[in-house]
Amino acid sequence: MSTPEEKGKITGWASNDGSFKRQTSSFRDVIEKGGKFEPEKGRYHLYVSLACPWAHRTLIVRKLKGLEEFFDVSVVHPHMDDLGWRFNGTSNETFPAATADKVYGLDRIRDLYFKADPEYKARFTVPVIWDKKNETIVSNESSEIIRFLNDAFDGSLAKEKADLDFYPQDLRKEIDDINSWVYNQINNGVYKAGFATTQEAYENAVKPLGEAMQRVEKVLSDGRDFLVGGKLTEADIRWLKNLYWNYPAFKETTDFAHIKEHYYWSHVQINPTRIVPLGPVPNVESL
Repeated sequence: MSTPEEKGKITGWASNDGSFKRQTSSFRDVIEKGGKFEPEKGRYHLYVSLACPWAHRTLIVRKLKGLEEFFDVSVVHPHMDDLGWRFNGTSNETFPAATADKVYGLDRIRDLYFKADPEYKARFTVPVIWDKKNETIVSNESSEIIRFLNDAFDGSLAKEKADLDFYPQDLRKEIDDINSWVYNQINNGVYKAGFATTQEAYENAVKPLGEAMQRVEKVLSDGRDFLVGGKLTEADIRWLKNLYWNYPAFKETTDFAHIKEHYYWSHVQINPTRIVPLGPVPNVESL
């Protein structure tokens, strides 16, 4: 029988062939009117890491839609070990912009998962949308979280925010088409290349990544600001310099200190010295 500390330990990111494994999210419910999880102000809580791009995009949509007053956010410490994400104050460690668990005062994200499902056996990922009323996880799948945050609370928002639609009906096929290859080759592609543990696995990932980056450059080479339909959509809510400088929701939710600290400190298989580099200055060059 495993001890409480051993239960749910992170045992590795790579497959036997050295390629990066992306875990399938376990909690896939939605916040929607008339559903199991009604869109009620103050009922939900968002758990994120400022180092995680998947969690970051939920913060972007939260800010774009003006949902800050509808649910609060807890931010984990950028240091992650074999027991997963920890909160500020765990083991007396603190880091700027990280917080304690604002709902229960838990030490780690894993404790939240076990609260929702005592038999949970997978990794403890962020983001997490938590239902305080039923004390369970609504969703830990970022692509679906940003999809339902797009319209779940529109009935309670000011018109200018309710009218924002990042997944408009007439552009959905085009958005879905772009999302499919951007996710596989770029969003997840950087992980497949960066976390590969064999040369072959690395090359099998990095080549499609480079090709996909060139494909994005080609799409944007005509001078357009957005990937689809001439306006900001779900397809753009990734990581673009234009969006960083021109849209506060992107810049104000980006924390480079957390990003650097997490990836250089937490993943000893790719940086065993845990030396976190200085810079860059500036974080993002101007347009």
